[in-house]
Amino acid sequence: MSRQVDINEKMRGILVDWIIEVHLRFKLLPETLFLTVNLIDRYLQKTQIMRTRLQLVAVSALLIASKYEEIYVPELKDFVFISDNAYSKEEILEMERSILITLEFSITTPSTYRFLQRFAKVAKAKDQLFHLAQYLIELTLIE
Repeated sequence: MSRQVDINEKMRGILVDWIIEVHLRFKLLPETLFLTVNLIDRYLQKTQIMRTRLQLVAVSALLIASKYEEIYVPELKDFVFISDNAYSKEEILEMERSILITLEFSITTPSTYRFLQRFAKVAKAKDQLFHLAQYLIELTLIE
């Protein structure tokens, strides 16, 4: 975030909070949420964004993550609607292209959620412990 001129950490936190709400509304997998936040962070690390385009980055990152992780991807019109028609389908697709090119099509990265899944399986953790740990790692997304 230190490279960003027009946005700051607080705006990023608000954006991630909004993405979590969108994620819940679309009933997407937890992997999709963690991948989305990872894509946003890596893109912001490499590219300066104006605050008016920050939500567009998030929606496009969610679209990429959905295509990668989900069996049934929300339609593009749903992403336009969820952004309150602030961006057109073409703008979302253009930002998707920009993110993919900037990240050199490197989408997959290890996530805390995947680590938690594997660790819980090896440790034979009960569901209650797994869900508590999942809650804790979701809280860290905003930071």
